[in-house]
Amino acid sequence: MRIGLYPGTFDPVTNGHTDIIKRALKLVDRLVIGVAQNDDKGPLFSTAERVEMLEAEVASFGGDIVVQPFSTLLMHFAEELDANVIIRGLRAVADFEYEFQMTAMNQRLNQDIETVFLMADPRHQAIASRLVKEIARLDGAIDSFVSPAIAERVRAKVKNGI
Repeated sequence: MRIGLYPGTFDPVTNGHTDIIKRALKLVDRLVIGVAQNDDKGPLFSTAERVEMLEAEVASFGGDIVVQPFSTLLMHFAEELDANVIIRGLRAVADFEYEFQMTAMNQRLNQDIETVFLMADPRHQAIASRLVKEIARLDGAIDSFVSPAIAERVRAKVKNGI
């Protein structure tokens, strides 16, 4: 069984993330979406909320998808899952620089787990969770970057000053 791990913060999950998830499903038998517990980053949504939102977003995708939080080193989490591959999305050259370094380090930690990069769909290349939150805080329209359910939840959090 080919197990893929798609890790991220997903604060919030965007249309770019869901595009990568749908495409990753074509490559693996089981896809684990690893939700990083980065409370030090001051996420808008708690880990439990991000897991819940992702589960709702992928419920209709079909395939074997598991959404699971993690707080360990990514490679340790991948080993725990018996993952064969780590899936990463690339939007731009700036992403490549960071991902190139991360992949090199991960390969040194475990040469048996490959990293696969999926290029973001051109329609989603500019989408970043950080920018979605900033636009929402400034009362801008985020509906073309996230699903209607996610847009509603982001607006509610921002409205409540969280």
